[in-house]
Amino acid sequence: MEKVVIVGSNHAGIAAANTLLDNYADKQVVLVDRNTNLSYLGCGTALWVGRQIDSYRDLFYTSKEQLEQKGAQVHLQTEVQAIDFTNKIIKCLSLKDNTSFELDYDKLILATGSRPITPKIDNSDLAGIHFLKLFQEGQAVDAALDLEHVKRVAVIGAGYIGVEIAEAIKRRQKEVLLFDAAPHSLSSYYDPEFANLMDQNLTQHGIECHFDEIVTAYHGQDHISQISTTKCQYQVDLVINAIGFLPNAPFGKDHLKLFSNGAYLVDEHQQTSDPNVYAIGDCATIYSNALQQTSYIALASNAVRSGIVAAHNIGQFGSVSAPGVQGSNAISIFDLKLVSTGLSLAAAQKFGIEAQVSDFEDLQKPVFIKDNYQVKIRIVFAKDSRRILGAQLASNEDVSGVIHMFSLAIQQQLTIDQLKLLDIFFLPHFNQPYNYITQAALHAK
Repeated sequence: MEKVVIVGSNHAGIAAANTLLDNYADKQVVLVDRNTNLSYLGCGTALWVGRQIDSYRDLFYTSKEQLEQKGAQVHLQTEVQAIDFTNKIIKCLSLKDNTSFELDYDKLILATGSRPITPKIDNSDLAGIHFLKLFQEGQAVDAALDLEHVKRVAVIGAGYIGVEIAEAIKRRQKEVLLFDAAPHSLSSYYDPEFANLMDQNLTQHGIECHFDEIVTAYHGQDHISQISTTKCQYQVDLVINAIGFLPNAPFGKDHLKLFSNGAYLVDEHQQTSDPNVYAIGDCATIYSNALQQTSYIALASNAVRSGIVAAHNIGQFGSVSAPGVQGSNAISIFDLKLVSTGLSLAAAQKFGIEAQVSDFEDLQKPVFIKDNYQVKIRIVFAKDSRRILGAQLASNEDVSGVIHMFSLAIQQQLTIDQLKLLDIFFLPHFNQPYNYITQAALHAK
């Protein structure tokens, strides 16, 4: 029986394990993780911290016991200290009793995820400074917000996690100061015309936004009490760092090929430069169909797909090839919903792609329908080939389903002109006869 060891047991690792356990009875599956838990949906942290859901318990979608019932061997609270790729030996340390042991493997899957970017600021070891990656970190922030003396919270980083936790903290009746070096929030995903809508939304709900402003120093005795920025100083009782993430790829740096940012370089089968080693999720590269080149896009949805691909190729090599991704994503803050896929105009220009946009804005449904909201759409396309590169939508209406169509359009290299007379149904309960998708395409120059 071929032995497959998976290092890391969050979304990618769990997807790989379940795929192997459910489809390939001839594979022995072993999972190793240094954490006390597995399968935590970190994207739900802000929901329970903000009391939008009753409990964090349902954010764990499987357990050690469930995986063991399916035949897996699971080692939690176990740290991988080194990997001997030549002899296929993993050296482990049990954090429970400080004992060492070794695991051999036939195939190895690295699913070690990502790690938070730590700002190089003095006094970073002060109490009251938090990150948001692990379940335990979410628990610590949740407990801190229960403290009466915690009244002002600084959130550093206005990406998805930063904006979501800022909303959650505001829902807990605390003052929130949101900082980012960029001129607006969500700069990795949206052009200013869309991000500014979120900025206005945050401000209207009482969040104090500080953009184009970098935190430079922490101050306090034992606990954080003040921060300095490139513009001013602020009294705060708590700091949450949400600057972003880097690939957590500590193994095989002298053995495996790496991407420019240190992620494991993989092919369409999730195979590394070592044919017996696969890498999945946030520690590995991924192919961007928008850029048409290898890239790094850390999203839970990508992690799950990569785990499935790796598992099937270990089960039957060559059976599945990853089709690439578009980086589809969405966010909902105080009922304002933004969704995007592919490249923004700013991202396209950053990568040297000459791109154009076509914008359109209209009501979701005919004017005589109640509970009706404006929808703003932008389609980004290449100037020469007119290939669709990306799309962004903003509304209080749930328009998230639209982005799946644009994701497929990018994957299939469709042009914006092919959307002009797209067959889209009309019914007043749902949309308008002149749909904003086709209107945006028709208005493209």
